[in-house]
Amino acid sequence: MKYLTLIRHAKSSWKDFSLADRARPLNKRGKRDAPLMGRRLKHSQTTFDRIYASPAERAYKTAKLIAREIEYPEAKIVPEISLYGATLACLISYLRQLDDALDHVAIVAHNPGLTDFLNALTGEGIDNIPTSGIVTLKLKINQWPELGRNCESMTHFDYPKKGKD
Repeated sequence: MKYLTLIRHAKSSWKDFSLADRARPLNKRGKRDAPLMGRRLKHSQTTFDRIYASPAERAYKTAKLIAREIEYPEAKIVPEISLYGATLACLISYLRQLDDALDHVAIVAHNPGLTDFLNALTGEGIDNIPTSGIVTLKLKINQWPELGRNCESMTHFDYPKKGKD
């Protein structure tokens, strides 16, 4: 059995339009929400064997803020260029090549790829994983190359405004 946690980066700033998309930082809300979601993960006793993050500033910073809250070593966060703007096919391909010794992996990346991935694999029909949203999938696989459509179940879906909607 494998577990996969999808984390959408926290809210980013559009204050400086001269910045390249990959360089956009978190805004005030993003800097508040990412640690909040990390504390919620810690409270649920979620642990990761590895965290992979898009190298975009907003995604990598989100990963670092969450890691700090769950006491995951920031130095062990793996920046992965293929997660920046990854499509459904890219995500599946990337995950299928992971080391089978890893049982619970977190991916910190972007929409629409994360939401497309979630819906394709689970059939949930979720419109959008909100910024700082976290989804955990229980995978009915023993090895990462077995990952495929409709072989998972969603065990956790949380986001900063959950319960306030």
